Amino acid sequence: MSRFQQFHRRIVLQGVKSPAEKILLLLLMPLSFLYGMVGWLRGKGYDWQIFSTYRPAVPVISVGNLAAGGTGKTPVVDWLLKEFIRQGKRPAVVSRGYGGTFRGNVGLVATGTGPLLSATEAGDEPYLLARRNPQALVFIARRRADGVKVAVEEYAADLIILDDGFQHRAVARSLDLVLLDAKCPLGNGLPLPAGLLREFPSALHRADLLLLTRSETESAFGFSTKPVFKSQHRLAEYAVQLGGKQVPFAALSKQRLFAFAGIADPENFFSSLKLAGLQIADRLVLSDHSDYNPGILESIRAAAKGFDGLITTEKDAVKLAAESFELPCYQVPMSIHVENVDDFKAEIVQRLWRKQNGSTS
Repeated sequence: MSRFQQFHRRIVLQGVKSPAEKILLLLLMPLSFLYGMVGWLRGKGYDWQIFSTYRPAVPVISVGNLAAGGTGKTPVVDWLLKEFIRQGKRPAVVSRGYGGTFRGNVGLVATGTGPLLSATEAGDEPYLLARRNPQALVFIARRRADGVKVAVEEYAADLIILDDGFQHRAVARSLDLVLLDAKCPLGNGLPLPAGLLREFPSALHRADLLLLTRSETESAFGFSTKPVFKSQHRLAEYAVQLGGKQVPFAALSKQRLFAFAGIADPENFFSSLKLAGLQIADRLVLSDHSDYNPGILESIRAAAKGFDGLITTEKDAVKLAAESFELPCYQVPMSIHVENVDDFKAEIVQRLWRKQNGSTS
């Protein structure tokens, strides 16, 4: 995350702190209105069937958000994958592959035997999903409809999970699951660039289910016409050293650690490490989907001199190697905990297949 991105996120979520910031926000508001209107008109193009929509023969669940970045889609997609596999389904994830170098039409990240592309090629999130779920199908595609066709017609997927699919309506879905950060669900309520929203807040009418993430505290957010569930991101109680050795947090509690992360909301990760009892003596914020080129690796090594070890996210770690650092480097797995999980599962199943079968009752 660049300094400008950090600054932008701060004034959107915490408010302006100076007259100059207020002027900047006012100047950005017309652009936000235009951005929102473009999204609204594009949506109407699908509503009025001006734009074509591919309708696969299998159920499709879209996992997306209204705000740009940082709501924790990957742990939710991972949870859904595991749940559907446990139920005996053959689910496939179709993702855009943000941050990856693959430039073909459809990339086969995994076809049931673990990752076939590297994290650099596939992007960190699809690769991580493939590594966590070796039996899963994972595809990346610029046009998600192409990825869905390959998954269903060539690999017999019987359920599709569209990663980050809320705004990508070229594929019809049976269920729209929208994630909102419980701490600040709609930011300041404005679209980009004066706010964080990809669309006007009214776009939530398309959602079937809302999942509040990071809901450790009560949220005042309410959207009465939609079922709302709460969830929390949970760190594992251990770290994994690059190379595979598992180390309990208790063994790291006295070490001075240097933390770094290239994700949408790194501060939440750093705070979680401290709450877990780790000594985060310093930290480095990198851009989301950082490519970890030699220059970035050298800056991490230089900044971490004098510390006992380094620690980062599981998503960042898929692009790193132990030999890149003189110090031990650890990554921390993260999972999602959904409150009232049985009700959540039942709501998904009911809505997914009811909508797929054409019922609106």
